[in-house]
Amino acid sequence: MTEPLSFLHLTDPHLVPPGQRLYGLDPAERLRAAVADIVARHGPDGPAPAAFALLTGDLAHHGSAESYALLREILAPLPMPVHLLLGNHDDRAAFRAAFPRVPADRHGFVQSAFATPVGRFLLLDTHEPGTAAGALCARRLAWLAERLAEANDAPVFLALHHPPARSGIAGMDRIPLRDAEALWEVLAPHRARIRHMFHGHLHRPFAGSWRGIPFSSLRGTSHQVALDLAERTKVPGSHEPPAYALVRASAEEVAVHMHDFLDATARFHL
Repeated sequence: MTEPLSFLHLTDPHLVPPGQRLYGLDPAERLRAAVADIVARHGPDGPAPAAFALLTGDLAHHGSAESYALLREILAPLPMPVHLLLGNHDDRAAFRAAFPRVPADRHGFVQSAFATPVGRFLLLDTHEPGTAAGALCARRLAWLAERLAEANDAPVFLALHHPPARSGIAGMDRIPLRDAEALWEVLAPHRARIRHMFHGHLHRPFAGSWRGIPFSSLRGTSHQVALDLAERTKVPGSHEPPAYALVRASAEEVAVHMHDFLDATARFHL
């Protein structure tokens, strides 16, 4: 069995300008707690070092410059590279002004690819101004097709904000990835080598498979979406504990551990 590559998945910090609160919470305070926990556990001297982190969108709740400046400050202590994706709450222009070194494709979409020992990661931009739903237009899908073609037979991991799979939570299923069928047309010829898909948007521990592609998501670092399949008119919210995920990927398997980083219950040996 090959040695696994460890990395982190965080999502949906929804930062607001300093001093403001959101749904009764301070998103910055919670993200700072996540960063402190990661530094202690997953830095080079921690018990489980991580190679990098994925942060799958809704970085700022209103896409403000102040929120992106705050995000830059909070993430600064992390000892590993952080790959940032956009969600529906973000603003592409404000984000790129605050993070000019984050890669973008030739059309300005925040999409990029990078290689790892276990496969190539392709990061997609599903932000579409004017809607909370996600989009992958022809230009973004063409970029994806090009990256898949140049990867030859290498294993592929995907990351994006909006999931193509439905959750059953009506309020969230009304703001889906609108171009799921078009995405599948691009992915279908490469299905056998797509190892896993990581997404945000849902603010829930949510895992399964879509067209045979395994996927996972998790609670955001701030507020959550409640598991309420009866609610039909609004998105049900909650203050369930925030989380991040530790992923261990090898040639043989992908394991995803959800970690409630604010959990203070007792630890003991069984």
